[in-house]
Amino acid sequence: MIFSEFERVISPKRMERYLKAMNGDTRKAMTLYRCNLHLSQEMFTIVSCFEIALRNSIDRRLIPIFGSDWLRDSVLPGGIFYDDTRLDETKRIISKSYSRLMRNDNYSHSKLIAEMEFGVWKYMYSPLQFRLTKQCLLKVFPNKPKSSSIIQYNNSYIYNELDKVNSLRNRIAHHEPVCFRHKNPIVDTSYILNEYQKIQTLFSWMEIDARSMLYGLDHVHNVCARINSLL
Repeated sequence: MIFSEFERVISPKRMERYLKAMNGDTRKAMTLYRCNLHLSQEMFTIVSCFEIALRNSIDRRLIPIFGSDWLRDSVLPGGIFYDDTRLDETKRIISKSYSRLMRNDNYSHSKLIAEMEFGVWKYMYSPLQFRLTKQCLLKVFPNKPKSSSIIQYNNSYIYNELDKVNSLRNRIAHHEPVCFRHKNPIVDTSYILNEYQKIQTLFSWMEIDARSMLYGLDHVHNVCARINSLL
């Protein structure tokens, strides 16, 4: 495809940063755009696998404590999230998904778990929800380092790490480029490589062999190298 047609489809405004990064070379700008899409796909696959692993591990920890329908029950009268107005957004998300599944006569606990946004799992490590779930969810990360006087590997630490994963997920979902330096038309893959390593670390803390699990799916370093080769 010639650049003028490519730009018309994608939009001049969106392609402006790619053109600047490639010093006006239209062929390289199109290649960079495609490589950015490829990198986004690669990272979204890894984030998706992590999200599934995280929610399943949280679910396994909470079922023995709160029952096999704990997520549904959490927002019903008497549920762990029911009475506190600070949890209204969490209750809204869970209740909306539950109601939709019930309308379609399609409710099951596993389907409700799958309906949840990543943010629901992130907020399980916020101070209030961590307390309401009996402070048991650090067991999801049995290999995390021990806390010290310098750094506390507590629920707040996990929350902040999950927040970064959530931000990356949203960035990709909203089609924001991931191959540039922040707010600059300069190619820089360090952000993605840093986030990639953080997710690998979280996998290891969960006692998950990410290398084996992502076999054949993980090409992040190769795509980053391809992007850097355009410079």
